[in-house]
Amino acid sequence: MKACESCSGRVEIGKNHQKIPVLQRAIGMVLVYMPIFTLPFVFASAYMTYWHLLMMGAKNLKTYSDFLPDRASHRYTLKNQITMDASFKASTSQSKLFWILNCTWYCPCSVALFEWHAYMVKIVENWWCPFAHDKKEGYNNAKIDKSFWHIYAEDAAKLEPEDRDNPIWNEDGDK
Repeated sequence: MKACESCSGRVEIGKNHQKIPVLQRAIGMVLVYMPIFTLPFVFASAYMTYWHLLMMGAKNLKTYSDFLPDRASHRYTLKNQITMDASFKASTSQSKLFWILNCTWYCPCSVALFEWHAYMVKIVENWWCPFAHDKKEGYNNAKIDKSFWHIYAEDAAKLEPEDRDNPIWNEDGDK
């Protein structure tokens, strides 16, 4: 049996958190913010992918803002933000500003950036490489009208039927 065949697919973290030494958790808190230093590179990579797609002729691409949650959908503001009763007084979990910065800026903006980038990379994959594999169904949120291979009938004819008729990268496959 593989290690995860018995798993539910749910990551277990809450069950273990209080068993972890405080110093280890403190280091973990620092590590969660280290990727902020990589954000300029991730933005640059995402925008290069976006411009690549535009230069290949892409239309109707979603933008970064399409992946950001509406500001009005956030439940808390600085005025009504809840905090936690920490076990020690120096905890950031007692600061309203900490939660607002995390929950309305850092997390949603980071998740949106990576989801937008992943969406565009899937489009690139569907455009240049319309060949099925066991993870390709996960690219369904990045459908395109025709892959590079489909724009030339003689090349499309070379594709296996599963690749040629796949509706993820060939809108004619929907029919």
